[in-house]
Amino acid sequence: MKKKSMEPVTGKVFERIASGDFDTSAGVYEGCRFVQCNFAQAGFSGLVFRECAFEQCDLSMARLAGASLQEVRFSDCKLLGVQFGECRKLLLEMSFERCMMRLAVFVGLDLKNTRFSGCDLQEADFTDANLVGALFDDCDLRLAIFFHANLEKADFRTAFNFSIPPESNRLRKAKFSLHGLPGLLDGYGIEIE
Repeated sequence: MKKKSMEPVTGKVFERIASGDFDTSAGVYEGCRFVQCNFAQAGFSGLVFRECAFEQCDLSMARLAGASLQEVRFSDCKLLGVQFGECRKLLLEMSFERCMMRLAVFVGLDLKNTRFSGCDLQEADFTDANLVGALFDDCDLRLAIFFHANLEKADFRTAFNFSIPPESNRLRKAKFSLHGLPGLLDGYGIEIE
């Protein structure tokens, strides 16, 4: 195991690197950009990312136990099966644009006002998540799990393929379009035409 250095890496751009070539000894990365990197199954446990951007990266099955993601933006990334629920919860703040996030796990996280835009969130798990004011803009939520989630003021107007049971989630002032109503009622066996 590499010893963590005391100096954070600041403002650096990492392009087209693989997880085996990424030196994690700094431990803290501030204002960095990661472009077209292959971090599939990478071990980011305990690392701190502040105001960083991941662009066109593959982070599928990356290990994030104890990692800190503060104001981190993911765009055009592959995040299959990532266990975001293992991240450090203090100061957690992320946004996602056009990301492939099938089977991602957000269990128990505070994702207040988080923006998901154009993302494939099929089979993602939002159990016990706080999604107050979250935006699901043009997101595919087929088989995504919403159970005991706080969805107050969340915006699902352009999301599709979701199934959200109203009796097991908080939905006060959540926004849905008319074409999304079947996703709230499908558990009742009601046919809507």
